[in-house]
Amino acid sequence: MGSLGGMVWALGTVSSLISGKTIGMALSYSIGQSAPMVATLWGLFLYKEFDGAPKAAWTFIGIMFMCYVIAIGLIAGSK
Repeated sequence: MGSLGGMVWALGTVSSLISGKTIGMALSYSIGQSAPMVATLWGLFLYKEFDGAPKAAWTFIGIMFMCYVIAIGLIAGSK
């Protein structure tokens, strides 16, 4: 299973480097750095990891998403 994870990671890295030539390295890097946001969405909606969590947890998740989107936007705009 670890080898499969390594192959997926390597494919993602190669894809990021190839796309960097076309769309620019800043934008390519920012897309790659969005992975934790996608993982959080999977945890929220697919695995329902936060069912029953207090309202404060949901507030912090929302703040995290806003900060992350702003940060990715700033990285992408730094061409």
